[in-house]
Amino acid sequence: MTAQPGYTGPAGSVPPMRTLAAYGFPGDRKEFGAELGTVERDAPTRVREITQAYRHRVLLRRDANATAASARTNDDVAAELSRKLNEADAR
Repeated sequence: MTAQPGYTGPAGSVPPMRTLAAYGFPGDRKEFGAELGTVERDAPTRVREITQAYRHRVLLRRDANATAASARTNDDVAAELSRKLNEADAR
Protein backbone atom coordinates (compact mmCIF):
# COMPACT_ATOMS: atom_id res chain seq x y z
CA MET A 1 0.00 0.00 0.00
CA THR A 2 1.32 3.44 -0.83
CA ALA A 3 0.30 6.73 0.65
CA GLN A 4 -0.47 8.12 -2.78
CA PRO A 5 -1.33 6.33 -6.04
CA GLY A 6 1.48 6.70 -8.55
CA TYR A 7 4.23 7.18 -5.97
CA THR A 8 7.61 7.05 -7.71
CA GLY A 9 9.94 7.67 -4.79
CA PRO A 10 12.17 10.77 -5.17
CA ALA A 11 13.28 12.42 -1.95
CA GLY A 12 10.77 14.91 -0.61
CA SER A 13 7.80 13.22 -2.25
CA VAL A 14 5.01 11.33 -0.55
CA PRO A 15 6.53 8.23 1.08
CA PRO A 16 5.00 4.76 0.94
CA MET A 17 3.04 3.76 4.05
CA ARG A 18 5.56 1.03 4.83
CA THR A 19 7.79 3.87 5.96
CA LEU A 20 5.61 4.41 9.03
CA ALA A 21 8.26 2.70 11.13
CA ALA A 22 11.01 4.88 9.67
CA TYR A 23 9.24 8.23 9.35
CA GLY A 24 6.34 8.01 11.79
CA PHE A 25 6.43 9.16 15.36
CA PRO A 26 7.67 6.69 17.98
CA GLY A 27 5.04 4.02 18.57
CA ASP A 28 3.02 4.87 15.44
CA ARG A 29 3.50 1.51 13.77
CA LYS A 30 2.28 -0.42 16.82
CA GLU A 31 -0.63 1.98 17.43
CA PHE A 32 -1.59 1.88 13.74
CA GLY A 33 -1.79 -1.92 13.84
CA ALA A 34 -3.74 -1.84 17.09
CA GLU A 35 -6.24 0.70 15.74
CA LEU A 36 -6.77 -1.26 12.55
CA GLY A 37 -7.23 -4.39 14.63
CA THR A 38 -10.28 -2.90 16.35
CA VAL A 39 -12.09 -2.03 13.12
CA GLU A 40 -14.62 -4.34 11.49
CA ARG A 41 -13.43 -5.57 8.12
CA ASP A 42 -16.61 -4.30 6.48
CA ALA A 43 -16.00 -0.71 7.64
CA PRO A 44 -13.88 0.71 4.80
CA THR A 45 -14.65 4.30 5.79
CA ARG A 46 -13.11 3.82 9.24
CA VAL A 47 -10.09 2.00 7.77
CA ARG A 48 -9.59 4.91 5.37
CA GLU A 49 -9.85 7.46 8.21
CA ILE A 50 -7.23 5.66 10.28
CA THR A 51 -4.91 5.24 7.28
CA GLN A 52 -5.24 8.91 6.33
CA ALA A 53 -4.51 10.02 9.90
CA TYR A 54 -1.27 8.06 10.00
CA ARG A 55 -0.34 9.17 6.48
CA HIS A 56 -0.74 12.75 7.69
CA ARG A 57 1.54 12.01 10.66
CA VAL A 58 4.24 10.67 8.30
CA LEU A 59 3.98 13.76 6.11
CA LEU A 60 4.23 16.04 9.17
CA ARG A 61 7.29 14.15 10.38
CA ARG A 62 8.97 14.61 6.99
CA ASP A 63 8.15 18.34 6.81
CA ALA A 64 10.98 20.44 8.27
CA ASN A 65 8.65 23.37 9.02
CA ALA A 66 6.17 21.13 10.86
CA THR A 67 8.97 19.51 12.85
CA ALA A 68 10.35 22.92 13.86
CA ALA A 69 6.88 24.17 14.78
CA SER A 70 6.11 21.16 16.95
CA ALA A 71 9.43 21.59 18.77
CA ARG A 72 8.57 25.14 19.91
CA THR A 73 7.89 25.71 23.57
CA ASN A 74 4.55 26.97 24.86
CA ASP A 75 6.26 30.15 26.09
CA ASP A 76 7.68 30.81 22.62
CA VAL A 77 4.29 30.37 20.95
CA ALA A 78 2.56 32.52 23.60
CA ALA A 79 5.14 35.29 23.13
CA GLU A 80 4.66 35.26 19.36
CA LEU A 81 0.88 35.32 19.71
CA SER A 82 1.08 38.22 22.17
CA ARG A 83 3.39 40.14 19.83
CA LYS A 84 1.07 39.61 16.85
CA LEU A 85 -1.99 40.66 18.85
CA ASN A 86 -0.20 43.82 20.00
CA GLU A 87 0.80 44.60 16.41
CA ALA A 88 -2.80 44.14 15.26
CA ASP A 89 -4.08 46.45 18.04
CA ALA A 90 -1.54 49.12 17.07
CA ARG A 91 -2.92 49.31 13.52
